[in-house]
Amino acid sequence: MMKIPFSPPYIDDDVIQEVTDCLKSGWITSGPRVKALEEEVMKYTGAEAAMCVNSWTSGAALILKWWGIGEGDEVIVPAYTYSATALTVHHAGAKPVMVDTGVDFNATVENIKNAITPRTKAIMPVDIAGWPCDYDAVMALVNDPAVKAMFQAGNELQAKLGRILVISDAAHSIGAKYKGKRTGTQVDITIFSFHAVKNVTTSEGGAICLCLPEPFDNTEVYRYLKVFGLNGQTKDAFSKSQAGGGGWRYDIITAGIKVNMPDVCAAIGLIQLRKYNDLLLAERRRVFDTYAKLFSDKPWAQLPPGEDENRTSSFHLYALRIIGVTEEQRDRMIEYVSEKGVSVNVHFIPMPMLTFFKGQGYNIADYPVAYDNFSREISLPIYPQLTLEQLQYIATAIEEAYQSIQ
Repeated sequence: MMKIPFSPPYIDDDVIQEVTDCLKSGWITSGPRVKALEEEVMKYTGAEAAMCVNSWTSGAALILKWWGIGEGDEVIVPAYTYSATALTVHHAGAKPVMVDTGVDFNATVENIKNAITPRTKAIMPVDIAGWPCDYDAVMALVNDPAVKAMFQAGNELQAKLGRILVISDAAHSIGAKYKGKRTGTQVDITIFSFHAVKNVTTSEGGAICLCLPEPFDNTEVYRYLKVFGLNGQTKDAFSKSQAGGGGWRYDIITAGIKVNMPDVCAAIGLIQLRKYNDLLLAERRRVFDTYAKLFSDKPWAQLPPGEDENRTSSFHLYALRIIGVTEEQRDRMIEYVSEKGVSVNVHFIPMPMLTFFKGQGYNIADYPVAYDNFSREISLPIYPQLTLEQLQYIATAIEEAYQSIQ
């Protein structure tokens, strides 16, 4: 029997060497490697500015706080996503307005449109499994004259934009493409995750890509956010350590928060991002495409979207859905596959099914497509290290599991 883990990180000798060099350098918190990773993210995505943070969640919290989201405000999020998307809104003091999803797992533009009110200050679409949302449709929606007329700015920044802010939750989708362009520049702000299980990892971490329209200066916004994300301090520790006499002096110019990424984490991401497109992403696509071939003739298998005329996935998850099964039958299939040594997962339990959100008044009955997607979904292992033999073993285990519940 094979033992196949779900999502181990890809750590090669180059990563180990870079981390070792960082440790030996005597500087392990935010410094030159973080700056280098920010530059690599900008180069890869085409973003005008990119800020590394210590998690996707902290990056979203920083942006919502900077944007002035607070009590009485609403932020539209999909019901089908990881809880951090809505929890950042909750912690900002605003209300997460959940909308149902489509068959591709992502929130539909029509559902988003129907949820907009004068209290809506931001929309956070999510690229589930690495499959990009229909960004042009979302941006057309927030720029629609009727929607803009409904918008009520709560501060100078919001008035400067004059419409609802769009924040892409791209935790899954670095390297995905929408109409030929990599994710990171399609909406106002894009936030990637570099968590341990993501396509590019820094162990824990993330990056904020800024693409705000004029009259915003994205470089200036970046400089402010760097201060805002370090407790409002005008000098980081690295700058203070490099300065001569008097260099220790700093100021606190705003009530910031602390979300900075350390260099020892950035060292991992630097190496991974530099070889991402040609190695890590290419290998993920190989695994995705192999699954597609293995399941293509199975009438009970609903394959996840990987590519169409406008979009290409980042192949972060292989979200297989089983046709015609109940949630209980899906769970029995997972148990069977696990007993075969294959670690699988489910992405995601819709937020209205979770205790906290149920207590806030959300009801899964209001999100039928999200529930249907969840109830039949099994996430299969997908990472560069998987061999053809392992993939065939996984596919056989899934087929046997399906036959076992008939």
